[in-house]
Formats: sequence, structure tokens, C-alpha cells
Amino acid sequence: MWYKSSGERAKLIIRRLYCTSCARIHHELPDLLVPYKRYDAESIEDVLQEPDASAVAADESTISRWLAWFQVWAVYAAAALQAISIRFKLPVQQASVAPRSALHALGRYVGDVAGWLGRAVRPIANLNLWVTDPFCLSVR
Repeated sequence: MWYKSSGERAKLIIRRLYCTSCARIHHELPDLLVPYKRYDAESIEDVLQEPDASAVAADESTISRWLAWFQVWAVYAAAALQAISIRFKLPVQQASVAPRSALHALGRYVGDVAGWLGRAVRPIANLNLWVTDPFCLSVR
């Protein structure tokens, strides 16, 4: 089950795929979701861009958790996307100034138009770089 920005619940069937190379089962996650989040990526993205002006039907505690999660995750995501771009020799937009925010740092790799969160999540999750334990990302 996942929630749309209107608060409506929707059911989604996730395909389980068996890999003959590694003998493991992988789950095919659609672009509209972020791993381990109950709301769609579009809703989370809206809140991250404009927390006060967002029209997402989520309670304040959920929104504050998203904001706290993103502040930590974005640092990790920027480093993971940098490693991916180096590994696969992908072009990266060079910044003329230091990033002003976590969102700005990610923009070098995924742009800033709608759908940026999904574009950041997909390569990290697909290359098995997604950290599932929140304590692995603690910043002190």
C-alpha cells in the first residue's frame, strides 16, 4: 500500500525477480516510489521543495520526518551519485558556486525539474547502494 498526495491509498503489486547470476531475489520498484516510504515520490518531492506551501495530505510529523531524512540522505545521495558518475564516466554539470542546500547539491546529477527525487533514487537503488538502516547515515 502507498499513499497518493491526496491521501488516497492505492495498492501496488511489486514484481519479485530471481537473478541467476547472484542467486538472489530482487524487487522491481517503480519510479513513483522511494524505498521504505509509504507516500509516492511526487508527494515527498513537493514537500522537500516547498514544505510550507505543499498540499500533500500528510500529517506534520510525517512531513518533519521527511525533512529530517532528506537532510541526511541528500549528503549520502550526492556522494553516491558522484561515485556512480565517476564509475560510469557520466557527464556532470559543474557548479560555479558551492551548493547552497542539499537539494542544490543533488541538482548537479539529476537536474531540478519535476521528478528529480525519482531520478536520484533509481541509480542508487538499482546499484544496491541504498542504505536500509537509518543508523548507517547518522551525522553528528
